[in-house]
Amino acid sequence: MAMPLVTMSLPVNVFMTALVAKAFPLPKTTIGLICALPFVGNFLQIFVAPFLARWRPAKTITVLAASLHLISWAAFAVMLPLIPQNDPAVAGRWLIIWFLITSCFGAIAGVSWNAWIQEWVPYRIRGKYFGRRNGMLQISTLTFLLVSGWALAQWKYAIPVFQLIIAGAVAMRILSLRWQWTSPTEGMKHDVAPQLPLPEQLGIVLRSKSLLVFIAFGAVWSFAANCFGPFYHIFMFDQLQLSAFDVGLLATLAQLSGALSLPAWGHLLDRYGNKSVMTFSLILWQAQNFLWCFLTPENSNMLYGMWIWGGATGAGFILGQCTILLRLIPVEAKNLAIGVSLAVTSLVAAIAPITGGAILTWALARWSDPFAVHYVSFLLQPVLALAGSVLLLRVHEPRASSLTMVFGAMRNIRTLSGVFGLSFLVNYVFYRAQKDEKP
Repeated sequence: MAMPLVTMSLPVNVFMTALVAKAFPLPKTTIGLICALPFVGNFLQIFVAPFLARWRPAKTITVLAASLHLISWAAFAVMLPLIPQNDPAVAGRWLIIWFLITSCFGAIAGVSWNAWIQEWVPYRIRGKYFGRRNGMLQISTLTFLLVSGWALAQWKYAIPVFQLIIAGAVAMRILSLRWQWTSPTEGMKHDVAPQLPLPEQLGIVLRSKSLLVFIAFGAVWSFAANCFGPFYHIFMFDQLQLSAFDVGLLATLAQLSGALSLPAWGHLLDRYGNKSVMTFSLILWQAQNFLWCFLTPENSNMLYGMWIWGGATGAGFILGQCTILLRLIPVEAKNLAIGVSLAVTSLVAAIAPITGGAILTWALARWSDPFAVHYVSFLLQPVLALAGSVLLLRVHEPRASSLTMVFGAMRNIRTLSGVFGLSFLVNYVFYRAQKDEKP
């Protein structure tokens, strides 16, 4: 019931792309800034979440933050007709202020939910529980992508259609929060080891060379994926003349092909290790991204094969990106390590789309061929991502740590997954069994 609103809150999805490309045609710089705001929220929550955790239980913080997130979306639905469609500057300011607020609430809700869910889901039933849960999430997400894309295209991106979609998502989220609040959960008791002083923890993190190398790789990948990544969807709307239904269908195909390939990738990761399989997956995935430089309205049907291939091959990389953190985060300084990783990658991920939007705006104002400008821009992601894989190959994988240590660091992976239509992957790692994990 929560997935429609959660999906709409990602930096790139059918709803948000149609909003900024069709309902309120915004400059590329403004779109880039809007796409950066969820990552800004991921960064800012670091300074708030620890204090909130001391104030109230994780469940209370989760429901409160999610309620504020819901209220911000409901208010947005009401104010949509008041935003001038013929004034991009004013519309951009409205959307930036609102999306920053809702992104901050969403980030706090996500992190506190991760902490709350660990308190009461026993290890012995985690696989069955999350397996069934995530199956329902898949159905909800795919249905939302198709229905919202069809409705927006059918009624020509009219403001009342956007309002109806938000209203439906808000109503479902209200039911979700009601069930969440009334769920009869009790915290499980765990032995808590005494924390080391902060200087000692910092020393441990700085001595974890593989973790630092992986953070550096994560920063390179975040920039490569986010610099022009959000504008692939804008390119499909504006240059290739695809409808919201077409884009939603492409995202659905990527999700389905990725889901079907997960068992194979999980087996390869267990057998050959994360970094080698991740590198292989990244090469297969990014190689097909060079085809973006040849797309035109006449051959846009190529996108169906590209998104199916991208979903199937990218699944291995993103799944490995999650699980490799289990092996790299030092147990003695897990919270600080997660904070450093999230802060660095969040900052880079926030800067990237702002940079990409500024570059596109500058280039489109000086060259008359928008296809050529986009073709050159779309070279950045595969070239930089493949070059950054050299850092990934230098990472040494020690023994895996506990699964519960990495949920906070997954916030950027969850956010970024919306760009590629691979949001199911961040749910899969909640229940993927670890060979050395015992009930």
